[in-house]
Amino acid sequence: MQETGNKIFKQTSRQANEQTSKRTDGQTNRQADRQAGAASGLTGRPVAGTFVLKKPRLIIRIGRNTLSFSALDTKNANNIVFEPYTVRSGISMAANLREAFREIGLPGNGWQRAMVLIDSPVLMMPVDEYNDGLKATLYHHAVTGRDAETVMSVVLPSLNAVAVYSINKDLKLVIDDHFSDARFTHVCAPVWEHLYRRSFTGVRQKLYAYFHDKKIDVFSFQQNRFKFTNSFDTNLVPDAVYFILNVWKQLAFDNRRDELHLVGELPSREELAKELHTFIQNVYVINPKAEFNRAPITEIKNLPYDLMTYFLRN
Repeated sequence: MQETGNKIFKQTSRQANEQTSKRTDGQTNRQADRQAGAASGLTGRPVAGTFVLKKPRLIIRIGRNTLSFSALDTKNANNIVFEPYTVRSGISMAANLREAFREIGLPGNGWQRAMVLIDSPVLMMPVDEYNDGLKATLYHHAVTGRDAETVMSVVLPSLNAVAVYSINKDLKLVIDDHFSDARFTHVCAPVWEHLYRRSFTGVRQKLYAYFHDKKIDVFSFQQNRFKFTNSFDTNLVPDAVYFILNVWKQLAFDNRRDELHLVGELPSREELAKELHTFIQNVYVINPKAEFNRAPITEIKNLPYDLMTYFLRN
Protein backbone atom coordinates (compact mmCIF):
# COMPACT_ATOMS: atom_id res chain seq x y z
CA MET A 1 0.00 0.00 0.00
CA GLN A 2 2.83 2.33 0.77
CA GLU A 3 4.39 1.69 -2.65
CA THR A 4 1.05 2.26 -4.41
CA GLY A 5 0.57 5.42 -2.46
CA ASN A 6 4.00 6.66 -3.53
CA LYS A 7 3.21 5.93 -7.19
CA ILE A 8 -0.07 7.84 -6.95
CA PHE A 9 1.69 10.71 -5.21
CA LYS A 10 4.42 10.85 -7.88
CA GLN A 11 1.86 10.77 -10.72
CA THR A 12 -0.23 13.48 -9.08
CA SER A 13 2.82 15.66 -8.49
CA ARG A 14 3.97 15.22 -12.08
CA GLN A 15 0.51 16.20 -13.40
CA ALA A 16 0.38 19.19 -11.11
CA ASN A 17 3.82 20.32 -12.25
CA GLU A 18 2.78 20.00 -15.89
CA GLN A 19 -0.38 22.05 -15.27
CA THR A 20 1.62 24.67 -13.38
CA SER A 21 4.13 24.79 -16.21
CA LYS A 22 1.33 25.33 -18.74
CA ARG A 23 -0.20 28.08 -16.66
CA THR A 24 3.20 29.74 -16.20
CA ASP A 25 3.94 29.53 -19.93
CA GLY A 26 0.54 31.04 -20.69
CA GLN A 27 1.10 33.88 -18.22
CA THR A 28 4.58 34.48 -19.65
CA ASN A 29 3.15 34.65 -23.17
CA ARG A 30 0.46 37.09 -22.12
CA GLN A 31 3.00 39.22 -20.27
CA ALA A 32 5.19 39.24 -23.38
CA ASP A 33 2.18 40.34 -25.43
CA ARG A 34 1.48 43.16 -23.00
CA GLN A 35 5.12 44.26 -23.02
CA ALA A 36 5.19 44.20 -26.80
CA GLY A 37 2.01 46.23 -26.89
CA ALA A 38 3.38 48.77 -24.44
CA ALA A 39 6.60 49.07 -26.40
CA SER A 40 4.68 49.79 -29.58
CA GLY A 41 2.39 52.33 -27.94
CA LEU A 42 -0.63 50.03 -28.09
CA THR A 43 -3.09 49.11 -25.38
CA GLY A 44 -4.90 45.86 -25.04
CA ARG A 45 -7.41 43.69 -23.20
CA PRO A 46 -7.67 39.91 -22.70
CA VAL A 47 -10.41 38.17 -24.71
CA ALA A 48 -11.09 34.42 -24.31
CA GLY A 49 -7.52 33.57 -23.38
CA THR A 50 -5.94 35.81 -26.04
CA PHE A 51 -4.64 39.36 -25.85
CA VAL A 52 -6.16 41.78 -28.34
CA LEU A 53 -4.06 44.86 -29.09
CA LYS A 54 -5.87 48.14 -29.62
CA LYS A 55 -4.56 51.32 -31.15
CA PRO A 56 -4.18 54.19 -28.67
CA ARG A 57 -6.51 57.18 -28.79
CA LEU A 58 -5.95 60.24 -30.91
CA ILE A 59 -5.92 63.22 -28.54
CA ILE A 60 -7.76 66.27 -29.87
CA ARG A 61 -7.38 69.50 -27.93
CA ILE A 62 -9.95 72.18 -28.75
CA GLY A 63 -9.50 75.65 -27.29
CA ARG A 64 -11.53 78.73 -28.07
CA ASN A 65 -9.25 79.62 -30.99
CA THR A 66 -6.80 76.71 -31.07
CA LEU A 67 -6.86 73.15 -32.35
CA SER A 68 -4.22 70.44 -32.07
CA PHE A 69 -3.78 66.69 -32.44
CA SER A 70 -1.42 64.41 -30.53
CA ALA A 71 -0.86 60.72 -29.96
CA LEU A 72 1.65 58.27 -28.57
CA ASP A 73 4.61 57.82 -30.89
CA THR A 74 4.57 54.09 -31.71
CA LYS A 75 8.25 54.30 -32.70
CA ASN A 76 9.27 55.78 -29.37
CA ALA A 77 7.26 54.79 -26.29
CA ASN A 78 8.68 57.75 -24.32
CA ASN A 79 7.45 60.46 -26.69
CA ILE A 80 4.39 61.70 -28.55
CA VAL A 81 3.56 63.15 -31.94
CA PHE A 82 2.09 66.67 -31.74
CA GLU A 83 0.46 68.51 -34.67
CA PRO A 84 -1.11 71.95 -34.11
CA TYR A 85 -3.56 73.23 -36.69
CA THR A 86 -3.88 76.88 -37.67
CA VAL A 87 -7.51 77.81 -37.03
CA ARG A 88 -9.22 79.95 -39.65
CA SER A 89 -11.14 82.80 -38.06
CA GLY A 90 -13.81 83.09 -40.74
CA ILE A 91 -15.37 79.67 -40.19
CA SER A 92 -16.68 77.70 -37.20
CA MET A 93 -14.55 75.35 -35.13
CA ALA A 94 -16.58 72.42 -36.49
CA ALA A 95 -15.65 73.46 -40.04
CA ASN A 96 -12.02 73.90 -38.99
CA LEU A 97 -12.02 70.38 -37.57
CA ARG A 98 -13.38 68.95 -40.84
CA GLU A 99 -10.65 70.77 -42.75
CA ALA A 100 -8.00 69.54 -40.33
CA PHE A 101 -9.07 65.92 -40.86
CA ARG A 102 -8.41 66.41 -44.59
CA GLU A 103 -5.30 68.56 -44.48
CA ILE A 104 -2.88 67.30 -41.84
CA GLY A 105 -1.33 63.88 -41.43
CA LEU A 106 -1.97 62.65 -37.89
CA PRO A 107 -5.81 62.65 -37.89
CA GLY A 108 -5.86 60.90 -41.28
CA ASN A 109 -4.19 57.71 -40.09
CA GLY A 110 -7.37 55.68 -39.65
CA TRP A 111 -8.03 56.44 -35.99
CA GLN A 112 -11.24 54.98 -34.56
CA ARG A 113 -10.74 56.05 -30.94
CA ALA A 114 -10.32 59.61 -29.69
CA MET A 115 -10.03 61.59 -26.45
CA VAL A 116 -11.21 65.18 -26.84
CA LEU A 117 -10.09 67.90 -24.43
CA ILE A 118 -12.53 70.83 -24.50
CA ASP A 119 -11.92 74.33 -23.18
CA SER A 120 -15.23 75.92 -22.16
CA PRO A 121 -16.67 77.59 -19.04
CA VAL A 122 -17.01 75.26 -16.05
CA LEU A 123 -19.63 74.85 -13.35
CA MET A 124 -17.92 72.99 -10.50
CA MET A 125 -20.26 70.95 -8.28
CA PRO A 126 -19.65 68.82 -5.17
CA VAL A 127 -20.02 65.17 -6.09
CA ASP A 128 -22.50 64.65 -3.21
CA GLU A 129 -24.85 67.27 -4.67
CA TYR A 130 -24.46 66.35 -8.34
CA ASN A 131 -27.58 65.28 -10.22
CA ASP A 132 -26.97 64.23 -13.82
CA GLY A 133 -30.57 64.97 -14.78
CA LEU A 134 -30.26 68.57 -13.63
CA LYS A 135 -26.77 69.37 -14.92
CA ALA A 136 -27.97 71.07 -18.13
CA THR A 137 -30.49 73.24 -16.28
CA LEU A 138 -27.99 74.31 -13.64
CA TYR A 139 -25.23 74.91 -16.19
CA HIS A 140 -27.35 77.11 -18.46
CA HIS A 141 -28.55 79.03 -15.40
CA ALA A 142 -24.96 79.70 -14.28
CA VAL A 143 -23.32 80.11 -17.70
CA THR A 144 -25.24 82.29 -20.15
CA GLY A 145 -25.01 82.34 -23.94
CA ARG A 146 -24.51 78.58 -24.37
CA ASP A 147 -28.10 77.35 -24.49
CA ALA A 148 -27.59 75.62 -27.86
CA GLU A 149 -24.59 73.58 -26.68
CA THR A 150 -24.42 70.03 -25.37
CA VAL A 151 -23.70 69.92 -21.64
CA MET A 152 -21.16 67.34 -20.48
CA SER A 153 -19.41 66.49 -17.22
CA VAL A 154 -16.27 64.86 -15.87
CA VAL A 155 -15.93 63.40 -12.38
CA LEU A 156 -12.82 64.37 -10.39
CA PRO A 157 -12.69 61.56 -7.80
CA SER A 158 -9.72 62.81 -5.78
CA LEU A 159 -11.37 66.23 -5.43
CA ASN A 160 -14.90 64.96 -4.72
CA ALA A 161 -16.17 67.23 -7.47
CA VAL A 162 -17.83 67.12 -10.88
CA ALA A 163 -16.80 69.63 -13.56
CA VAL A 164 -19.77 70.48 -15.80
CA TYR A 165 -18.91 72.08 -19.15
CA SER A 166 -20.30 72.32 -22.68
CA ILE A 167 -19.41 71.63 -26.30
CA ASN A 168 -20.85 73.02 -29.52
CA LYS A 169 -23.37 70.54 -30.95
CA ASP A 170 -22.03 70.76 -34.52
CA LEU A 171 -18.51 70.21 -33.24
CA LYS A 172 -19.57 67.15 -31.26
CA LEU A 173 -21.42 65.80 -34.31
CA VAL A 174 -18.27 66.04 -36.43
CA ILE A 175 -16.32 64.13 -33.79
CA ASP A 176 -18.97 61.45 -33.33
CA ASP A 177 -19.24 60.96 -37.09
CA HIS A 178 -15.49 60.57 -37.46
CA PHE A 179 -14.77 58.19 -34.55
CA SER A 180 -16.53 55.04 -33.40
CA ASP A 181 -15.29 55.58 -29.84
CA ALA A 182 -14.90 59.18 -28.68
CA ARG A 183 -14.50 60.31 -25.09
CA PHE A 184 -14.53 63.85 -23.74
CA THR A 185 -13.04 65.73 -20.82
CA HIS A 186 -12.33 69.32 -19.85
CA VAL A 187 -8.94 70.69 -20.83
CA CYS A 188 -8.13 71.57 -17.20
CA ALA A 189 -9.07 68.18 -15.71
CA PRO A 190 -5.55 66.70 -15.87
CA VAL A 191 -4.08 69.97 -14.53
CA TRP A 192 -6.45 70.04 -11.55
CA GLU A 193 -5.64 66.42 -10.69
CA HIS A 194 -1.88 66.88 -11.07
CA LEU A 195 -1.59 70.12 -9.11
CA TYR A 196 -3.85 68.75 -6.39
CA ARG A 197 -1.33 65.94 -5.80
CA ARG A 198 1.48 68.50 -5.98
CA SER A 199 -0.19 70.65 -3.31
CA PHE A 200 0.64 68.07 -0.63
CA THR A 201 4.30 69.19 -0.63
CA GLY A 202 4.87 71.47 2.36
CA VAL A 203 2.39 72.85 4.87
CA ARG A 204 1.73 76.29 3.38
CA GLN A 205 -1.47 77.16 1.56
CA LYS A 206 -1.05 77.39 -2.20
CA LEU A 207 -2.85 79.31 -4.94
CA TYR A 208 -2.39 78.17 -8.54
CA ALA A 209 -2.82 80.25 -11.69
CA TYR A 210 -2.86 78.31 -14.96
CA PHE A 211 -2.44 80.51 -18.07
CA HIS A 212 -3.79 79.07 -21.33
CA ASP A 213 -5.85 80.11 -24.35
CA LYS A 214 -5.63 83.80 -23.36
CA LYS A 215 -7.29 83.17 -20.01
CA ILE A 216 -6.36 82.27 -16.43
CA ASP A 217 -7.78 79.46 -14.33
CA VAL A 218 -7.15 80.31 -10.67
CA PHE A 219 -7.74 77.63 -8.04
CA SER A 220 -6.76 76.38 -4.61
CA PHE A 221 -7.33 73.16 -2.70
CA GLN A 222 -8.19 72.37 0.90
CA GLN A 223 -7.96 68.78 2.11
CA ASN A 224 -9.59 66.75 -0.68
CA ARG A 225 -11.73 69.49 -2.22
CA PHE A 226 -11.53 72.73 -4.14
CA LYS A 227 -11.23 75.71 -1.83
CA PHE A 228 -11.68 78.05 -4.80
CA THR A 229 -11.82 77.86 -8.58
CA ASN A 230 -12.66 80.45 -11.20
CA SER A 231 -11.62 81.53 -14.69
CA PHE A 232 -10.74 84.99 -15.99
CA ASP A 233 -10.43 86.12 -19.62
CA THR A 234 -7.20 88.06 -20.05
CA ASN A 235 -3.75 87.85 -21.52
CA LEU A 236 -2.45 91.13 -20.10
CA VAL A 237 -0.12 91.45 -17.12
CA PRO A 238 -2.02 94.24 -15.25
CA ASP A 239 -5.32 92.35 -15.52
CA ALA A 240 -3.70 89.07 -14.47
CA VAL A 241 -2.14 90.72 -11.41
CA TYR A 242 -5.48 92.28 -10.48
CA PHE A 243 -7.46 89.03 -10.74
CA ILE A 244 -4.86 86.93 -8.88
CA LEU A 245 -4.47 89.43 -6.03
CA ASN A 246 -8.22 89.76 -5.72
CA VAL A 247 -8.55 85.98 -5.23
CA TRP A 248 -5.57 85.98 -2.85
CA LYS A 249 -7.27 88.63 -0.70
CA GLN A 250 -10.64 86.86 -0.90
CA LEU A 251 -9.09 83.67 0.49
CA ALA A 252 -7.27 85.62 3.22
CA PHE A 253 -3.88 84.14 2.32
CA ASP A 254 -0.78 85.29 4.18
CA ASN A 255 1.44 87.53 1.99
CA ARG A 256 4.63 86.37 3.73
CA ARG A 257 3.88 82.72 4.41
CA ASP A 258 1.61 81.27 1.70
CA GLU A 259 2.59 80.47 -1.89
CA LEU A 260 1.51 81.48 -5.38
CA HIS A 261 2.38 79.11 -8.25
CA LEU A 262 2.18 80.25 -11.89
CA VAL A 263 2.15 77.79 -14.78
CA GLY A 264 1.40 77.71 -18.49
CA GLU A 265 1.68 80.37 -21.19
CA LEU A 266 2.60 83.32 -18.99
CA PRO A 267 2.39 86.79 -20.61
CA SER A 268 5.67 88.67 -20.05
CA ARG A 269 6.89 86.18 -17.45
CA GLU A 270 9.48 88.40 -15.76
CA GLU A 271 7.18 91.42 -15.58
CA LEU A 272 4.32 89.34 -14.20
CA ALA A 273 6.47 87.72 -11.50
CA LYS A 274 7.98 91.09 -10.55
CA GLU A 275 4.58 92.74 -10.16
CA LEU A 276 3.25 89.88 -8.03
CA HIS A 277 6.41 89.85 -5.89
CA THR A 278 5.56 93.40 -4.85
CA PHE A 279 2.63 92.03 -2.85
CA ILE A 280 3.37 88.30 -2.34
CA GLN A 281 6.69 87.05 -1.02
CA ASN A 282 6.56 83.45 -2.26
CA VAL A 283 5.85 83.52 -6.01
CA TYR A 284 7.00 80.51 -8.04
CA VAL A 285 6.89 79.81 -11.78
CA ILE A 286 6.50 76.08 -12.47
CA ASN A 287 9.05 74.89 -15.02
CA PRO A 288 7.70 71.77 -16.81
CA LYS A 289 11.21 70.42 -17.52
CA ALA A 290 12.06 70.45 -13.81
CA GLU A 291 8.52 69.42 -12.84
CA PHE A 292 8.63 66.28 -14.97
CA ASN A 293 12.34 65.43 -14.62
CA ARG A 294 13.22 66.52 -18.17
CA ALA A 295 10.85 64.02 -19.76
CA PRO A 296 11.11 64.07 -23.59
CA ILE A 297 7.55 65.38 -23.83
CA THR A 298 8.66 68.68 -22.22
CA GLU A 299 10.93 69.36 -25.21
CA ILE A 300 8.02 69.57 -27.67
CA LYS A 301 7.59 73.15 -28.80
CA ASN A 302 4.28 74.87 -27.91
CA LEU A 303 2.85 71.75 -26.23
CA PRO A 304 0.30 72.97 -23.64
CA TYR A 305 0.88 72.09 -20.00
CA ASP A 306 -2.48 70.33 -19.81
CA LEU A 307 -1.42 67.89 -22.55
CA MET A 308 1.83 67.20 -20.70
CA THR A 309 -0.05 66.33 -17.54
CA TYR A 310 -2.56 64.25 -19.51
CA PHE A 311 0.08 62.07 -21.13
CA LEU A 312 2.37 61.78 -18.10
CA ARG A 313 -0.40 60.74 -15.72
CA ASN A 314 -1.97 58.16 -18.07
